[in-house]
Amino acid sequence: MSTNRVQLSSKDILEKDFKTAMRGYNQEEVDEFLDLIIQDYDAFKQELERLQQENDRLKKSSTVEQPPKTRSAQPNPNPQVNYDVLKRLSNLEKAVFGKKFAETES
Repeated sequence: MSTNRVQLSSKDILEKDFKTAMRGYNQEEVDEFLDLIIQDYDAFKQELERLQQENDRLKKSSTVEQPPKTRSAQPNPNPQVNYDVLKRLSNLEKAVFGKKFAETES
């Protein structure tokens, strides 16, 4: 939530006057409800400020504590491991599909 998108302040809510009509709302009830909204609004504003400060603090600490990452070279896979995997796969094919499948593949 960006503070640029906030359209009302707690003062705007407090000072808002509604027109009264013959069959309008109870003005005291509306005022009590607006007071609750103001309290929530102020609490959300304080929480937002606290979270922004914590976010800034975490960003600063993460840039200071972590050394720059270097790309390490990937070790080449062991060719023996690949041979073992292929051998196991071949044995599995024989067990599942039978010797005819293994003979047609050869």
